[in-house]
Amino acid sequence: VNPSQNCCVFESPILDQALPPVLILEFIFGLMGNFVALWMFIFHMDTWRPNAVYLTHLAVADSIVLFCLPFRADYYRRGKNWLYGDIPCRILLFLLAANRAAGIFFLTAVAVDRYFKIVHPRNRINQMGLVYALWVSLGLWGLIFLATGYLLTKSHFFHYNNHTQCESFNICMGFSPLSTWHNAFYVIQFFLPTAIVAFCTIRIAWQLRNRTVDKKGKIKRAVQFVMAVAVIFITCFFPSTISRIAVWILKAQYDECIYFKDANLAFYTSVCLTYFNSVLNPVVYYFSSPVFSGTFKKLLNKLLRRKNERDENGIYTVDAA
Repeated sequence: VNPSQNCCVFESPILDQALPPVLILEFIFGLMGNFVALWMFIFHMDTWRPNAVYLTHLAVADSIVLFCLPFRADYYRRGKNWLYGDIPCRILLFLLAANRAAGIFFLTAVAVDRYFKIVHPRNRINQMGLVYALWVSLGLWGLIFLATGYLLTKSHFFHYNNHTQCESFNICMGFSPLSTWHNAFYVIQFFLPTAIVAFCTIRIAWQLRNRTVDKKGKIKRAVQFVMAVAVIFITCFFPSTISRIAVWILKAQYDECIYFKDANLAFYTSVCLTYFNSVLNPVVYYFSSPVFSGTFKKLLNKLLRRKNERDENGIYTVDAA
């Protein structure tokens, strides 16, 4: 316990050993998937629609935050010891928090876009074009910065046993305004969008059930998309949200650090699943629209065709020799 702040510090050898390789794998696979997605969005997307705008912003946010993961892995490898100074610590924690919010908000925006396209096709909101989508995206970024920007305004260092911890979720006794907001936003930004996505999923699925003919598979694809979003929400965001609520409940009942050890371990283990959304999001892009999946298939077939042609040429040359 730090007597000046009355905060708890826990040594977690299991986390220090297990998290670095997990974070590095998330960095490698996430970067590959998001770079491919951005390459397709920027250079091979013939038809731009609002959902493509939202997903492009999401891919940019994922690509930026993925570069934070090697630093986070190094931090855990050293036993929670941050070596890169105060300002980089603030920036890293801000980017991690902003990416979680961006992942939730932009996926929700696309789910709502699918909902209006399928359930209310004649609503005038469907006729709003790319400028509208850009304004929505800017509004979401503004909301994200207002909700998480305070992480840039103060130091998050915590010195213990010759180590400098860089954490935004220290377990400190009492309820300061900033920590209360940090926890509240962490929970609200999950449950409110999840309720919206669940509503969109049910209504779109009901529309598919009631419509006997879906010639272009538009509704079926929309159901697949919102279901993929729901899976990401449950897999990546639900465990850390529940473990954070558990810490909050414990704080209301206890003021000794011994009661928080298991909850702290559960939170920092589950928070790694939050970063995993950057790996899974490119899978969601495939179900987002026939334009993206069609472009992906076209590029894949072109690459396979070129490979087969090279193989055939190589075989022919050997036979001729």
